[in-house]
Amino acid sequence: MSHPSAPPPYEDRNPLYPGPPPPGGYGQPTVLPGGYPPYPQPGYGQPGYGHPAGYPQPMPPVHPPISYGPGHGYDGEERAVSDNFGSGEWSDRKVRHAFIRKVYAIISVQLLITVAIIAVFTFVKPVGDFVRANLAVYYASYAVFLVTYLTLACCQGPRRRFPWNIILLTIFTLALGFMTGTISSVHKTEAVIIAMIITAVVSISVTIFCFQTKVDFTSCTGLFCVLAIVMMVTGIVTAIVLSFKYIYWLHMVYAALGAICFTLFLAYDTQLVLGNRKHTISPEDYITGALQIYTDIVYIFTFVLQLVGSRN
Repeated sequence: MSHPSAPPPYEDRNPLYPGPPPPGGYGQPTVLPGGYPPYPQPGYGQPGYGHPAGYPQPMPPVHPPISYGPGHGYDGEERAVSDNFGSGEWSDRKVRHAFIRKVYAIISVQLLITVAIIAVFTFVKPVGDFVRANLAVYYASYAVFLVTYLTLACCQGPRRRFPWNIILLTIFTLALGFMTGTISSVHKTEAVIIAMIITAVVSISVTIFCFQTKVDFTSCTGLFCVLAIVMMVTGIVTAIVLSFKYIYWLHMVYAALGAICFTLFLAYDTQLVLGNRKHTISPEDYITGALQIYTDIVYIFTFVLQLVGSRN
């Protein structure tokens, strides 16, 4: 007869493991004959050895594995793409520096072409007389400018595919340069030179400021959207009013507003290119960076020319 304090027989305590108790006594580590069964045994969700319901089926991952590569941030979101701006910190500093050099090299070539066209239209009198007498050429260049700009700004395929992006950017530069040259031809030479100097000083100052400042213009996207809407509405109203009667002060107000707005746009677009801000441009979209900054500089010049220049 067993002692009252002794544990029940092993068979009664663990009916799933018949046979004599394992070495070392009950409650000690056991080694089954032949080793443990392989996992899973015998299959997911089916009765298995030692468990009436089998091994539980493993839970699938909630999200796919996240790769934190050079193009991803710590939150798993892709950093900047051309159409959706993302985090401004690029993990590879060399990539960003190469991107900045490429953008400003393209802008330099664009500005040289534009200055050459303006010089021809300003200093070569027959050319200036021709474009002033044939405004249809100006409107044709404006149509080319608008089509190429919308194509490069809205279509990711042509913007990223070489050599179509370079061809479209060249056509865009020539069209905008022709328009700027036509506008310059109706102003005096001194006014054109003064406007070019002011534009150069403003552009260089804004660029240096964006390199040094801690102010993040890219975090004020809503403000710049409002400025763009105000600029568009003011331009439409000014065009309607001036088509009936020329009002000098209204023209000057519109020109001053345009110069201020596009100076702020230049700061915004420059920080998009420089990076290290809330938003930035993808390193694949160097055409977008050059397009935006070049357009801002040209528009600053045209508005400053209207402010300081007297017409021929």
